[in-house]
Amino acid sequence: MRLSPHTTDAVQRAIDVVVSGAALVVLSPVLSVVAGVVANRLGRPVLFRQQRPGLHGRPFTLVKFRTMLDVDEARGLISDGDRLTGLGRALRATSLDELPELWNVLRGDMSLVGPRPLLMHYLDLYTPEQARRHLVRPGITGLAQVSGRNALSWEDRLAIDVWYVDNRSLTLNAKICVRTVLTLLRREGITAPGESTMPQFTGTRQPGEKEQNGA
Repeated sequence: MRLSPHTTDAVQRAIDVVVSGAALVVLSPVLSVVAGVVANRLGRPVLFRQQRPGLHGRPFTLVKFRTMLDVDEARGLISDGDRLTGLGRALRATSLDELPELWNVLRGDMSLVGPRPLLMHYLDLYTPEQARRHLVRPGITGLAQVSGRNALSWEDRLAIDVWYVDNRSLTLNAKICVRTVLTLLRREGITAPGESTMPQFTGTRQPGEKEQNGA
């Protein structure tokens, strides 16, 4: 028997609390080592903090390990590609930079599985259909992450997020977790084609709408 979305969310929340709490304890040596390496190589602060939209678009402070140098125009450190270090690429490829988000899961800001929390200013750019991705808590991993990760186009990525919202189940979440491990081992979809990370989302054009700048 398939559980209702409400029951699925309640059970998943209980799983989130147990797993994130246990993981923070078990992985504390790893967290300490990564924090020490980041402090030594990139300096302080060790953690990157940024407001992201959570459940129903409500803002929360996401925490990750820092992977980029500070913006420094004098040194030419402006773009993500310039600021992203070898250490940062390694942390992103292995998703070790995401480990502090377990604290966000424990607090209830996030879930282990769900659409990734994007940027606050994207909220005004979504179509009503795309905005439905915020009907569930954002996740450390999600269906889009195991279906191509940053190699997906924005439209495909957001469509997958909405499909997940409508079809979420504990079984699907378990499959996503297994596929996440396989994706990390294969290091698939870490960056978008031709990009250091992922290009900015600028909105989805409606049928018949022309692109900006005469392109």
